[in-house]
Amino acid sequence: MRIGILGLGRIGAFHAETLSALDTVGSLVVADPLMDAAKAAAERFGAEVADSPEAVLSAGVDAVVIAAATDAHPGLIRAAVEAGVPVFCEKPVARTMAEGVEVLRVTEGGGVPVQIGYQRRFDPGFTAAREAVRAGTLGPLHTVRAVTLDPAPPPAAYVAASGGIFRDCSVHDFDVIRWVTGREVREVYAVGGNRGAAHIRQAGDADTVGAVLTLDDGTLAVVSNSRHNARGYDVRMELHGFADSIAVGLEDRLPLRSVEPGARFPAGVPHDFFMDRFAAAYRAELTAFTEVAAGTRPSPCTVADALEAGWIAEACALSLREHRPVALAEVRTA
Repeated sequence: MRIGILGLGRIGAFHAETLSALDTVGSLVVADPLMDAAKAAAERFGAEVADSPEAVLSAGVDAVVIAAATDAHPGLIRAAVEAGVPVFCEKPVARTMAEGVEVLRVTEGGGVPVQIGYQRRFDPGFTAAREAVRAGTLGPLHTVRAVTLDPAPPPAAYVAASGGIFRDCSVHDFDVIRWVTGREVREVYAVGGNRGAAHIRQAGDADTVGAVLTLDDGTLAVVSNSRHNARGYDVRMELHGFADSIAVGLEDRLPLRSVEPGARFPAGVPHDFFMDRFAAAYRAELTAFTEVAAGTRPSPCTVADALEAGWIAEACALSLREHRPVALAEVRTA
């Protein structure tokens, strides 16, 4: 299989490395606005260099991976779909929900598969949690807790273009809560603060947030996110039912220190960053995409799926601004 990659920044280069190691991938064609980045990837992974996205799409690729800046996502998805090339695009679909809805309109019913990158759907722990919920072994759920804590704030340029912590970070928790529980979010209440990086405050964003999501069956989901976790990259989920309770991420590399007398857990080296924590999940995700491109499986995360997480983020942002509960129906426009 011949795969194009658009964008060779941190995640694009990581995807190039992952794809180059898959048996089903024979060659890569890469493009980036910074030619040096494209050439570096070409030298490292034996890829061909193209001078534009259009050149990649016309180079006989079987599929394309979009890892460019968020603002470029809608146009690149549209171009690939119009060229009849299956698409994998990193989240989010677009910077605004209005643009995302337009992407959905363009891609629906066109016959060209699109997969959006939410790698937690491919993590063994989250997969096991979903299976436990589906099997009914937990009984009816009453509480879900989800945590994403970054080891350090992203740079100012990234924050300015991210759309905010709910749309950039929390959205992973929102997506996996929907995916694991099989429920939709009915209402949110969000709070936030800024105790650290000045550039986040200056961008009008928060660096630490919390949100309570009320699911459509009455289950409460509590989400906690921060840009400041000095011990490492922390991603966890707890699911509490009337019959049992389980946890994702409760393992030796958990970046948390117990102060209980005699405690020896966790004993491993803490996770450093998302590419460390989710390396296996990214490989499984891109392997799945090669199957989507080959026509042997449907997209495991569609544009419509991704927009649902986006609406939750939109509601949380409004709730934080106005200090009140916000129903999803209030922000949803499609």
